[in-house]
Amino acid sequence: MELFKKKIVTQSYDMENKKPVIKASICNGEQVAGFKDIHTGKIEEVMLIKSPSDLEKFKTMYGINEEITKEY
Repeated sequence: MELFKKKIVTQSYDMENKKPVIKASICNGEQVAGFKDIHTGKIEEVMLIKSPSDLEKFKTMYGINEEITKEY
């Protein structure tokens, strides 16, 4: 039972110039959620994804409803 649950504050990102991606390692399977600049291809890492609930938390934080692509 959780008495004090952390509130998830919705944050924003530049939807015109960045898209949400998951950067996945081929070697160890580590996954990091972040945003890729569509012009430069640079990825800004935001949070480590250890479980499906972490991915849902990331999507909720930034108000993302669509499927997020993986990049290796």
